[in-house]
Amino acid sequence: MLATWLILLPLAGALVVAILPLPQIAAGGLAFLVALVEVGLWIVAVSRFDFDGEGLQHGTTEEWVESLGISYTVGFYGFSLWLAGVTVVVMAAAIGYALWVGRDRARGYHALMLFLTGAIVATFAAQDLLLFYVAFEAMLIPLYVLIGVWGGARRAAATLTFVIYTMAGSLLMLASVVAFGVTQDTFSLLDSGTSDNEWIFLGFAIAFAVKAPLFPFHGWLPLSYREAPVEVAAVLSGVVSKTAVYGFLVIVLAKFPEPVDDFTTLALVLAAAALVYGSVLAFRAPDLRGIVAYSSLAQMGLITIGLFAFNDLGLDGAVLQSVAHALVSATMFLLVGTVERRCGTGDLDALGGMARGRPVLASVLLVAGMIALAVPGSVTFAGEFLIMAGAYEEGWGYAAVVALGIVLAAMYVLRLISAVLHVKPGLAVRDEALDLRPGELALVLPLVACLVGLSVWPALVSQSSFPGDEPVQTLSEAAP
Repeated sequence: MLATWLILLPLAGALVVAILPLPQIAAGGLAFLVALVEVGLWIVAVSRFDFDGEGLQHGTTEEWVESLGISYTVGFYGFSLWLAGVTVVVMAAAIGYALWVGRDRARGYHALMLFLTGAIVATFAAQDLLLFYVAFEAMLIPLYVLIGVWGGARRAAATLTFVIYTMAGSLLMLASVVAFGVTQDTFSLLDSGTSDNEWIFLGFAIAFAVKAPLFPFHGWLPLSYREAPVEVAAVLSGVVSKTAVYGFLVIVLAKFPEPVDDFTTLALVLAAAALVYGSVLAFRAPDLRGIVAYSSLAQMGLITIGLFAFNDLGLDGAVLQSVAHALVSATMFLLVGTVERRCGTGDLDALGGMARGRPVLASVLLVAGMIALAVPGSVTFAGEFLIMAGAYEEGWGYAAVVALGIVLAAMYVLRLISAVLHVKPGLAVRDEALDLRPGELALVLPLVACLVGLSVWPALVSQSSFPGDEPVQTLSEAAP
């Protein structure tokens, strides 16, 4: 039942916030309270989860459309529980940031953020294909509005691009869901049946590639990440992209073993291209958001290499890196937001010298940046090392690309840190601009603390994501 409560709580909170005639601060405060309660409920779910046990846990099953074999079936495996957990943590930070900056039309804004929380958690919990599709598409509703109404000057173009790409992926997924359900005579993801139909496989794979996004389906990324409110960009990069990781795990890899084997080389080549291409674009980006946005493209390519290496090391590394990247990306976007609010711009040429007189901002950005560039001992280093080891089993060339990606990540992250903190102050940097305020620090510091904690104990995620730490066997069997 805990999975159901984790879905219903933010949805109920969204309804209450939207209906009650609350003033701006009260609406944001109530939404933030609901988000914090959601985090507490997830902690309860973790405390009651048997990471050594097999099968679905905290689940609920109710017949939905009995004649078609469609049911409301939700629950968590180890890896999906961690993905849901990083979702509720990042969403709480994002809602808190929106409260701090005082978004206008607060009732609508915060109701949409809570609705988005429920939809993402439902996606990670769904064990029925049609339910997964409904939750997967429900995420788009608040995202369209949040970008289109509260976005920047080019929000209309960003929303249109986002709609075109995601609707194309949605139609492919819908066709694949229907085709799989009809051919397998079930929509349940708990059923052990598999398919060898390459067209159904490609429909799912392309839909998840768009959502991630992965090269060459990333055309919506630059505008959307730049024009969205910064906390929405943090959610897009940090957790919405991870629904694609979940889809690859429970649908593509588990249900299509033969097509996966046939398309492994193509998937690995495209993922490697995304890693290198995204890293180069991040290094050349002229603004802070561009660096973080394109780094997300690169990191999703890295995670996909781990997934399609399809061995225990690669899958463990992919899940660990997914959790780590969600926290890193959210932290960096929120820090970008604090810089933009002080300087009025994120253009690198207009920034610089912000370390002087702002020790807290400098310290937090340095810690987050060091973890982002995967210094030895960090959780990102652990994730990337596992992925590299898994990729090596598929071929030394893939491992070399991962190593190149680590080097490129160091280059663009150091460029970001230097441009903000250390070069000569630009025209937008004002001497009177404040250091991080306590409210901002209270939102960013828990994310950094989670990263530091996982750096100390990365096995908390990597060795508890799959029963018995046998990812390939778990996904190959597809069900308990």
